[in-house]
Amino acid sequence: MGKPSIDATDRKILRFLIKNARMPFLEIARECGISGAAIHQRIKKLEDAGVILGSRLIVDPKKLGFDVCAFISIRIQDPQLQLRTVEELKHIPEIVECHFITGTYNIMVKLYCLDNDHLMKTIFDGILRVQGVSTTQTYISLDETFQRQVYIDCLDF
Repeated sequence: MGKPSIDATDRKILRFLIKNARMPFLEIARECGISGAAIHQRIKKLEDAGVILGSRLIVDPKKLGFDVCAFISIRIQDPQLQLRTVEELKHIPEIVECHFITGTYNIMVKLYCLDNDHLMKTIFDGILRVQGVSTTQTYISLDETFQRQVYIDCLDF
């Protein structure tokens, strides 16, 4: 599938939705100078093209007591086990992201734990017991300085 055709109005709509996914479509329409129906059509087109993958509520893990955020690099002993290993990692609820990566390791996961004991239990009783995992390296995040969506203004559509 090729790159979707996105114009300046679509980028403006995306900017509003990235800042506030709950912004009413009629308010976006007023800001963009087009009808509410046109906003609905454009958002539907962006969803159908896979540009908009959905919307979600963002919860602060620290407010829920998850004081440890960690990134773990995982080496798979047999590359043929990679997809199976990822399927097993999906069953570890502390893992919130999983990426295939380049370099010495095959996979990088991000996880949240209540404390270091919880992290240690998750590593030893969870991740290291997954078939195919041979080595891990853990990085503990001291503080998340910022988080954002992709910067769309730099793209030339």
